[in-house]
Amino acid sequence: MENTRYYLGFNYVNGIGPVRLDRLIEQCGSIEAAWHASAAELMAIGLEPKLIEALVETRRNLDLDREMERLQRAGVALIDRENPAYPAALRHIPSPPPLIYVRGTFSDVDSWSVAVVGTRQPTAYGREATRRLATGLVEAGVTIISGLALGIDSIAHMTALDAGGRTLAVLPCGVDLVYPERHDALARRIADHGALISEFPPGTRPTPQLFPVRNRLISGLARGVLVVEAGVKSGALITVDYALEQGRDVFAVPGPIFSPRSEGTNRLIRNGAGLVTCAEDILEALDMSTAASQQEMRAALPDDPVEAAVLALVGYEPLHIDDLQRRTSMPVHEVSATLTVLELKGFVRQCAPMCYVLAH
Repeated sequence: MENTRYYLGFNYVNGIGPVRLDRLIEQCGSIEAAWHASAAELMAIGLEPKLIEALVETRRNLDLDREMERLQRAGVALIDRENPAYPAALRHIPSPPPLIYVRGTFSDVDSWSVAVVGTRQPTAYGREATRRLATGLVEAGVTIISGLALGIDSIAHMTALDAGGRTLAVLPCGVDLVYPERHDALARRIADHGALISEFPPGTRPTPQLFPVRNRLISGLARGVLVVEAGVKSGALITVDYALEQGRDVFAVPGPIFSPRSEGTNRLIRNGAGLVTCAEDILEALDMSTAASQQEMRAALPDDPVEAAVLALVGYEPLHIDDLQRRTSMPVHEVSATLTVLELKGFVRQCAPMCYVLAH
């Protein structure tokens, strides 16, 4: 994409995050114009002096084309929010990252995904629960998302790979780094059978402030979040907070009442999280029991202009079939048949009789 280079440039400017960047684009008319704006123009639209100085300094020292080429040689893909390949799930979270860095590949099947998180020091019970649940999800065609951390995260990733599935790891550092370093071999496997993802520029070292930021992408990419074991102060509960803010379903594995590592999960269940004892509990709650067959349908059936026209009108607010018929001017039986196909493919679902919304 032509504008990717400018998203890349802004991502190197400390202090200009998604909100400020949106304001700059709105005021300047485009991201290209924002990148090339003079100091006086930037001041006129209200950008703070220290940020103007940081932007001017970055423009002076950063060769965008050379940096793009360097990342390409390193096997790092850049996906900005104008790119059709940008994960659809991320588009709808508060302040989505304007640019993400990827080692590996995204796939259409990753739209059926569940985040699995938990303590860095799991018990034998927690390890076995993670393996059983992750295996069941993968066998149903679900992609596993986690943060490559010690404990539950790494067990979830390894289980997905060992079961022949896909897994995505969201990093608290640049994708050219691996944290923790002992997971370097695991990270390479993930890149071969999924993707390593970060919103931070290559070379960014992990710091305590970046872990919560990373966690919002773990939940943002997933359709639901499963917590296996977590104490009351576990970082996994930060992911839960983001999940709730983003409208994602939260699930938890119940644990012994005497175990500190189950105190957080048991509290989540008491507060309304879905109690999970098997993968089917999650699949049914998220309407993902037919994920594998829906993926086969997507791969088997070609794109159809009629389907595309109907799908373009369906959003996250319920839309009655009569409204769709009026907007498309198609016969109602054709609209109904098209919706049936889109539902089989997993694009839409009925939220009420004859009312449809996007499925994910």
